[in-house]
Amino acid sequence: MLTRRQFSLMTVAGLAAGPGLASAQTLNDRMTGDVSPVHDPCIIKANGLYHVFCTSQMRAGKGLIHWRTSPDLVTWTFRGAVMPAFPGWVMAAVPETKGAWAPDISFSHGRYRLYYAASTFGKNQSVIGLVTTPTLDPADPAFGWKDEGLVVASMQSDDFNAIDPNAFVDADGRHWLSFGSFWSGIKLIELDPATGKPKPDAKRLAVAGRSRPSAIEAPFIIRRGDDYYLFVSFDFCCRGADSSYYTVVGRSKSVSGPYFDRDGTDMLRGGGTTVLRAEAGDRWKGPGHCAVLEDAGRHLIVYHAYDADNGGKPVLRIRPLDWTADGWPAAV
Repeated sequence: MLTRRQFSLMTVAGLAAGPGLASAQTLNDRMTGDVSPVHDPCIIKANGLYHVFCTSQMRAGKGLIHWRTSPDLVTWTFRGAVMPAFPGWVMAAVPETKGAWAPDISFSHGRYRLYYAASTFGKNQSVIGLVTTPTLDPADPAFGWKDEGLVVASMQSDDFNAIDPNAFVDADGRHWLSFGSFWSGIKLIELDPATGKPKPDAKRLAVAGRSRPSAIEAPFIIRRGDDYYLFVSFDFCCRGADSSYYTVVGRSKSVSGPYFDRDGTDMLRGGGTTVLRAEAGDRWKGPGHCAVLEDAGRHLIVYHAYDADNGGKPVLRIRPLDWTADGWPAAV
């Protein structure tokens, strides 16, 4: 990972600072309001508000897929939950599930698409589901989340895990869903743009993996110029201040890969250039499960980290991304 000193000595290309970038560089020090517990955040900007959705557990008693908004990325307000409970088909598919995991938000074909996963720890009997709404404004009469059903499923006999979805549209307008956790790594499948579900003849492609214990998950793809970037999380989350999670990235000329890290190692063989990682003595442990927002000429990396000074609680974190002269992202 680039240190601040190394980054300052390199020629930075790509994003102009843009209005507000200087203040955005101190977002994590300035953020207030309801920023915890936030785990596996995704983000979108709509109607002048930033919307964050995150993992939630049934035991919390606040519904599933928690929702927060902010007008400025600084002050955050809890807005409730997307679903009061799982639809029946989810509970039939994964009877032991205890929460909705790792949502992903996007807008397509006139509707906001919110993907989510249902599973149990350490097992790959999992489903990815989809809910949609035409607006994120609860005061709009058109507002309302609609269950669109199953997107992808995995069973214990499969060599992949259908969790951690991320939807993406490539330069040719083709729609894709990346997903995966442990097992044989990160997968990519082409979607029908109209439905947001896999095309009938779509093949499941492998884009990243690691050797056992295969600790890789949480893919997120962006495009910058002619390049595609695949962010993933390595190692272990969900252990509070003992979490070893960290975030890496690879780059490709094709959305389907191969993705290589800065040293030329294929992500299918464990490659990944570090973007976020806690060092010894850091307060914020296990920074990972990122989303990347392009906003007003800048990129922001949105993620969770565990607060070692507050019982290891997962907290929403946001940092700007700048770009090196040779086209690699660095959190600043």
